[in-house]
Amino acid sequence: MRMVFSSTHEVDPWNSGLNGSLLDEDKEVYDIIQKEKYRQFSGLELIASENFTSLAVMEANGSPLTNKYSEGLPGARYYGGNEYIDQVENLCRQRALRAFHLNPEEWGVNVQSYSGSTANFSALTALIHPHDRLMGLDLPSGGHLTHGWQTPKKRISSSSIYFESMPYRVNGDTGLVDYDELEKNASLFRPRLIICGGSAYPQDWDYVRLRKIADQHGAYLMADIAHISGLVASNEANNPFEVCDVVTTTTHKTLRGPRAGLIFFRRKKDDDLENRVNNAVFPSCQGGPHNNTIAAIAVCLKQVATPEFKQYAKQVRANARALGNALVERGYKLVTGGTASHMILWDLRPLKLTGSKVEKICDMVNITVNKNSIHGDTNMVSPGGIRIGTPALTSRSFKEEDFVKVADFLHRAVQIALAVQEKAGSKMMKDFVKACQDVEEISILKKEVEIFATGFPMPGFDPSNLTPAEV
Repeated sequence: MRMVFSSTHEVDPWNSGLNGSLLDEDKEVYDIIQKEKYRQFSGLELIASENFTSLAVMEANGSPLTNKYSEGLPGARYYGGNEYIDQVENLCRQRALRAFHLNPEEWGVNVQSYSGSTANFSALTALIHPHDRLMGLDLPSGGHLTHGWQTPKKRISSSSIYFESMPYRVNGDTGLVDYDELEKNASLFRPRLIICGGSAYPQDWDYVRLRKIADQHGAYLMADIAHISGLVASNEANNPFEVCDVVTTTTHKTLRGPRAGLIFFRRKKDDDLENRVNNAVFPSCQGGPHNNTIAAIAVCLKQVATPEFKQYAKQVRANARALGNALVERGYKLVTGGTASHMILWDLRPLKLTGSKVEKICDMVNITVNKNSIHGDTNMVSPGGIRIGTPALTSRSFKEEDFVKVADFLHRAVQIALAVQEKAGSKMMKDFVKACQDVEEISILKKEVEIFATGFPMPGFDPSNLTPAEV
C-alpha cells in the first residue's frame, strides 16, 4: 500500500527555491547544458577516454544520495543514518567483483575513489612508501601522468613528486612496449612497484611477462586498466587479474558509467592489502565518498554483466579496426600499425602537421579528438599525433561501415589542415587559427558531419526535446 504524505508546514521564503526545476531556478546554466547536449548529439565524439552513459546511470548520479555523509566503510561509518548507503555500497562492491568474474575470497574492491587519478594515488599510498621506486610507461610512449611522469627538469605528477620513478618505453621502430629493455632497466633500478597500462597505447599487455619481471625484484605489479576495463570485463582483452596484485580503473570510459574510480586488491594474508587499500582511500587520500556516484557505478556494473554489453565491447574493437584500416588505406601512419583495443594513435609527423592543428580543425567541423604525444616527441604542448577512440560512437550504434565514413571525414579534416597551414605561412598556432577564417571547406564539412551525426540514436537523453532557440 502506497502512503500519501501531506506537509502541515508552509515552506519558508529562504527555502522557496529548493524544489524548483533547473530551468526555473537557473536558466543560464540550463541553456549551457542544452547547448552541450546538442554538441554531443550533432558531433562525432572520438575521444578515446569518453563515452555516453545511460539515463539510468545519470538518474542515480543525480539522486538524493548526494545529500548523505558516510565517511568509512559499510558497517563502520563515522556518521549515523547510513543503513541504505551501506546497502548501495555493498551492492556496488558485489557487482564490481561479478562484472570482472572475480572470486570474493581472492579479490576485494574499494568503490569510493573520486576518479582514476585519485584511485591510482591511493593505490600507490597503499603499496609503497614515500621515495620508494616505481616504473611506469613513459608518457610519450602512451603512459599516464599518474604512472610517475616527470620531465628532465620537473616532477609533474604526484606519483613522481612523492616517489622515485623511472619510465620504461616502447620500441622506437614498432611502437610496442619493449619488455626486454624494461627487464634490463629493472635489474638496475630495482623497483618496488611496476605499473602497467596506459592512456594512449593501442595494443594489449603481456601481464605474464610483467609478473616475471616484478618477481625478480620482489615488486608489486599494478595494472591501470582505466581505458580497457570494459574490454577486460567482456573477455575482449588480456586479463590482468590473473597475475596482478592491484588493478585500478575508471568507470566512465569503456565501462560506460559515471566519472569515478575503482581499486581491486588481491586478498593476501601476508600483506593485508585490503586494509592498506581501504585506509589509503580514507582517511589518507579522501574524505567522505560520493554516494550518488557509487549508486551510479552499481547501475553501470549491472549493465556490464549482461550479454548485451559483451556485444557492445566486441563492436567497439571491430569499429576501431575498421577505422584504423580505413585510414591506413588512405596512406596514413598509425602507431604500432593498428589496434587491438578501442583506440588508434595517428602519427601526423610524416605530414609535418601537429596534433594541435588537426584537433583545432576537427573542433571546427564538429569532430572531437585530442592531440596526443607520440614516442619520440619532445614537446608535449604541440605533440605529433592524435588519439581516436570508438566507445562513444559505438554507444550511438555506429558499425564498421559508419566508421569508414568517419575515416573519410577525418581524411578531409587533415587535408583542410594541410591547406590552412600552407596559407598561414608559419608554424604558429595563432597564424593557423587566423588562416581558418572564411575557409569554405570547413563550413561544408561541418554541415555534412552534423547531418550524418544527427541520424544516429543518442543515449541518456532525448534530443528531440532540443529546440532551435536552445541550440
